[in-house]
Amino acid sequence: MDGIIRISVCFFCHDGKGNYLVAKRSQNCRDEQGLWDPGGGGLKFGEKIEDALRRELQEEFCTTPLEVEHLGYRDVFREQKGQPTHWVAHDFRVLVDPNEVRIGEPHKCDELRWGTIEEIKSLGDELHSQFPAFFAKHEGKLL
Repeated sequence: MDGIIRISVCFFCHDGKGNYLVAKRSQNCRDEQGLWDPGGGGLKFGEKIEDALRRELQEEFCTTPLEVEHLGYRDVFREQKGQPTHWVAHDFRVLVDPNEVRIGEPHKCDELRWGTIEEIKSLGDELHSQFPAFFAKHEGKLL
């Protein structure tokens, strides 16, 4: 099968007190507009995974990680502009200082919200389509 293979970092930021950060995707995002996601982005050629993580954290949330835990990876099969894609998503749990966090890309993000895992899961249909797979694979590592 023909398609595009990409590598991404996905980060679920927390405050060390049981609260996690989600961002509401704006209408300017390429897909899943208006839905909540944890944050992430694509790896650039020649970039190390953890360097991509730090760059994306700074771009999206204007912060740097205090602690980084690699949770594992997920295979994500989607379609982008009519082309099948296979993303290898490296998932991270990242401790950040909530006082530093702010929207770094206002053209891509409408709002930030902190909540417990249960509060975030209760957003249901308002969550990015990949969130259920993320929770299914990593939920035991998030508490």
